[in-house]
Amino acid sequence: MKLLRIHWPVLGGLFFSCALAQAQLPAKVVQSLQAAGISADAISVAMIPLHETQAGQPAAAKKAASRQLQAYDHLADVPRNPASTMKLLTTWAGLHLLGPAWQWNTDLLSTAKPTNGVLATDLYLQGKGDPKLTQERMWLLVRDLKAAGVEDIQGDLVLDESYFKRSNTIAEYDDDGDTERAFMVEPHALMSNFRTQKITLDSTGARVSITAEPPLNPVRVSNQLAIASEGQCSAWARRVQQRPGQNGSEYLVQYVGEMPAGCKVERYVPVLNPRTYTAALFWSIWYQNGGKGSGRSVDGITPANAIKLATSKSPDMVSNIRDINKYSNNLMARQLYLTLGAELGQSQPTTDDAAATVIRNGLREAGFNWPELVLENGSGLSRKEQISARHLAQLLASAWRSPYAAEYISSLPLVGIDGTMKKRLGAPALAGMAHIKTGSLRDVRASAGYVKDRRGNQWALVAIVNHPDAAKALPVLDALVQGLIEN
Repeated sequence: MKLLRIHWPVLGGLFFSCALAQAQLPAKVVQSLQAAGISADAISVAMIPLHETQAGQPAAAKKAASRQLQAYDHLADVPRNPASTMKLLTTWAGLHLLGPAWQWNTDLLSTAKPTNGVLATDLYLQGKGDPKLTQERMWLLVRDLKAAGVEDIQGDLVLDESYFKRSNTIAEYDDDGDTERAFMVEPHALMSNFRTQKITLDSTGARVSITAEPPLNPVRVSNQLAIASEGQCSAWARRVQQRPGQNGSEYLVQYVGEMPAGCKVERYVPVLNPRTYTAALFWSIWYQNGGKGSGRSVDGITPANAIKLATSKSPDMVSNIRDINKYSNNLMARQLYLTLGAELGQSQPTTDDAAATVIRNGLREAGFNWPELVLENGSGLSRKEQISARHLAQLLASAWRSPYAAEYISSLPLVGIDGTMKKRLGAPALAGMAHIKTGSLRDVRASAGYVKDRRGNQWALVAIVNHPDAAKALPVLDALVQGLIEN
């Protein structure tokens, strides 16, 4: 193997080593790369010490600590596709540019108040890109509308989606051409309940039953499943086909195949489009709560003189970035990304380009000028986005020193405990010792976050692999985290 001219300082222990002017990656990392068939030039690594000398520490100890903890890297300036670790930049921007207490509003408005329970005018549903307008929160919004005196909506439900500009193109990020998967749902100003139904398949009885929640009038689920004579529940997905599509005015989801006996599973399925879904959800809940109305839905813009009848406030920014980073929620990241453009950009409806400009401006104000940075949608679900490992590590170091450090760090998955790192590095000596955001595309694997070593030192770590066999690189990334913990 050709030795690379990189500089890994000796930090004590066996994990890191160096040999005169030429050094190679840590032995465990080299072994993992070789086992995966991935060359060393396909990975970028950056590590930055985040320690602060304790007050009262002797001067000699301070100097020793300063010499011991040094930033080091491998090909850290090479622009790489970071996959979902790009969410670290989007959530940093949300937390620092909009603030930890920021909330999204979804409003119901009208140009007149109800009379004797009757709203004779149109009702405007104005969306502002709430990342988590769930079924439960829509129910509360309907309850508040009834509390405002509305019992009968005689006008139309006018859907105001003007906060975001709707894109007519799908970004080049899908791995298998299936754009109707929950993680692929496109952002929308009137998004609700992630545009999904919870489908429960149950073969514990004599026949397979299917239930869909929430019930939506435009959606029909077709059950063509039989109970298999043999098979394990863990293999159900290989024996059941899901076929979504339009059937006239209905959105049809067909289930065809065989279900092993004695199983009960759930899956979340995107249905309809965002505005049709939200209208159907509103009217379904409205009628369930005894409301009367036309049931009609149209597109439109909320008049300037409209008065607010009810509003739903989202959880705060801290809660939202936790969901985005812990569970790598692409839709929520993209909703936040566009919100940055809408709230801090120069034009409405906002676009992905406007959001990118806002984030770049925020980075410059923080002292960062990163010419290699490419932003497309802020979620990392993109073939175009790129950043260097060094700059992403610098962002982590800056966030560590910010007033919102605790909120930001706690939004990342804890290794071996929760989120996307729940099943990785779970040994007792490792679990909980790092907060690591993961990234995964067909040819990308990445890890980025904060690591506490056994001496109590804190580090920012970024490692990005871009390679056709990147899926084999998880042991490489885990070896870097484990080695730094054990150093």
